[in-house]
Amino acid sequence: MIRILESADKEAIFARDARIADVSGAVAEIISQVRKRGDEALRDFTERFDGVRPENLEVDRREWDEGAEAADPDLKRIIEKAAANIRAFHSKQVKNGFMLNDRNGVFLGQKVIPVDVAAIYVPGGTAAYPSTVLMDCIPAKLAGCPQVIMATPPGADGKLAPAILFAARTAGVDRIFKMGGAQAIAALAYGTDSVPKADKIVGPGNAYVAEAKRQVFGDVSIDMIAGPSEILIVSDAKSDPKVLAADLLSQAEHDRMASAVLITDSRELARRVSDELEKQIPLLERRDIARESIDKNGKIVIVDSVEQAVELSNELAPEHLELCVDDPFSLIDRVRHAGSVFMGRNCPEALGDYMAGPNHTLPTGGRARFSSPLSVDDFTKTMQISYYSRDALKEIATDVKGFAEAEGLTAHARSAVIRFEGDK
Repeated sequence: MIRILESADKEAIFARDARIADVSGAVAEIISQVRKRGDEALRDFTERFDGVRPENLEVDRREWDEGAEAADPDLKRIIEKAAANIRAFHSKQVKNGFMLNDRNGVFLGQKVIPVDVAAIYVPGGTAAYPSTVLMDCIPAKLAGCPQVIMATPPGADGKLAPAILFAARTAGVDRIFKMGGAQAIAALAYGTDSVPKADKIVGPGNAYVAEAKRQVFGDVSIDMIAGPSEILIVSDAKSDPKVLAADLLSQAEHDRMASAVLITDSRELARRVSDELEKQIPLLERRDIARESIDKNGKIVIVDSVEQAVELSNELAPEHLELCVDDPFSLIDRVRHAGSVFMGRNCPEALGDYMAGPNHTLPTGGRARFSSPLSVDDFTKTMQISYYSRDALKEIATDVKGFAEAEGLTAHARSAVIRFEGDK
């Protein structure tokens, strides 16, 4: 049963489940093998972990097209609608460079450049996540990445789910590889005969994938180290307890370590939501996962006001935040730390997972205090540009020399003035 806490019980409120298995040694060995043996190591690990040994690691165009066409027609319609919403939202994130010329002979600027190869990791095996394909690939394409590649583990039949292939085609993925786990991250980070080396790797995964991303970071860029999913709901007494319980369970069913938290100023609502959770959990297909998540990590916190609830939410910095009140716009300026905010009583977090348009790849574990959702910016970098004419440099060279000498860098100083030594 979910715990009901008082606002003063800070230690219990801020406790996060730290039961993360240490897989660093196993992951390091997998990465080492892929770097040494390339494609053969990928085939060996795929056979070991996924039960199938792919002759061709890359999905060819015929297999891709046939698989995509086999997707359920109604699901294809939904995927296309979701893709349009995601594309519309993320298109507003596209940035342009600039050039300044406000001084004679001086041009200063910045170019925004997409990474050459963006790699998307999509979990697979027993489940297919076409939403992840859309959320991670569409921003990369909007950024202008010349090549967007995707890695996902094959099923027991050696194939990929039709919905995944259709989503990849819809999102504009260029190449797909049948590989998963830490071995896929290693291949994307360092390249093999079949797999190109990526500049950026994004996407969720299990503990092995997360640890592999941690270990290759620095040799390649990554989006984030994702932890267990989180939802925090701020609600007043007017919300329907059935709705709140359902929203809490939408994240609890993700993972036994997922965190579902309600903060409310109504003790009566807290009790009714607790009762409703007990009614709804047995109805879920993933009831065992939700049960453990709610029992070990679920919390209802009683506060004096909704405003206090928002302040407590800022301290927790949740991945998903629902503001279940009549006028959420009166509270949004108070919200400083959350991955994605869902406003009002009719905006469930599940809407954001699939259809609304904002990204569902979000910072977890309190990292929303300093990091952001996946965006077009994740697939670009900036390059600065400076141009000075001879006259413009001459005007400022002695200042450069003075600054350099103050820092004891005499070569810097000489470089600034040497062009003018022959001038009278």
